[in-house]
Amino acid sequence: MPTRLKRSDRKGGKRFDRLSYADFRRMARDAKLSKYEKIGFPDHYRADYEKAIFRDILLKLPKLLAKRQVVLDIGPGCSDLPRMLIDLCRRQEHRLVLVDSMEMLDLLPEAPFLTKVSGKYPGNAKAIVRASRQYDVMLCYSVLHHVFVDGNIWSFLDRSLALLGAGGQMLIGDVPNVSKRRRFFSSDAGIAFHRSFMGTADDPTVRFNVATPGEIDDAAVLGLLLRARNAGVDAYLVPQAPDLPMANRREDLLLRKP
Repeated sequence: MPTRLKRSDRKGGKRFDRLSYADFRRMARDAKLSKYEKIGFPDHYRADYEKAIFRDILLKLPKLLAKRQVVLDIGPGCSDLPRMLIDLCRRQEHRLVLVDSMEMLDLLPEAPFLTKVSGKYPGNAKAIVRASRQYDVMLCYSVLHHVFVDGNIWSFLDRSLALLGAGGQMLIGDVPNVSKRRRFFSSDAGIAFHRSFMGTADDPTVRFNVATPGEIDDAAVLGLLLRARNAGVDAYLVPQAPDLPMANRREDLLLRKP
C-alpha cells in the first residue's frame, strides 16, 4: 500500500477526480505531468506498483500466457503497464489492439503485431472490429469510473461482450466502489489506515445511505455483473491482490464467455 502521504500531497488526488476523455487528451499533451499523472493518478499510487498490478492481471487473464491470442486493451494510457503488455504480446506471439486517444497512443511504442485504434470507446467499435471481429482476451484497467462519468457503462459493457469471442476472458479492473470504500473506512482496519496514510489522529468521515452522483457503488457493480450473466457470460466480482495500492477499496469484474 502507499506509504504515509507528505502534507503537500494529501489533497493532490482531488485534481484527478471525474476526468473526461477530453481531460485525458489534454493531460497526455502536458509535458509537466508524469506518466502516472497523465493517466489520472498521483505518482505515489502507481510508481513501484505496476509490476504487482501486472502480476494480478495475469492471474485473472491466464489466456495472456497462452500463444497467438488476439488481445484488446481499452484505455491503456501511457505508463509502464501497457509497455509490459506489449512486451508480453511480443513474446507470446499475440496480436494486440490498443484503444485510446491518439494523444495517449502516440506515447506508446510501435510494433508489427500492434494496432492502435484512436477514439472514444465504444463509439469507435467499427474500427475495432476491422482490426479483429472477435477477441480472445480483453483488458480495461482503471477506466470504468471515467466511463461512468463521461459515457454509458451499459453500452460499454454490451459492446465489449459482443467483441469477446467464445471462450474469451475480459477483466474490467481497478473499479472504485464507493460502497466498498465506506465499509472499509468504517472498520477498525480502515480507521487505522486512514490515520496512518493521512498523518492525522482524526477518524475518516463515512456516511451511509446518501446519494453519490458520479460514483460507482454496489448497485452499479452488481448491475453490470447481472447484465453480463443475463447476456450469457459468466461474470464474477473478484478482489485485487493485497499488495496493490487500492485493494482495500477497489475491486475487479471478471468476464468469461463459455
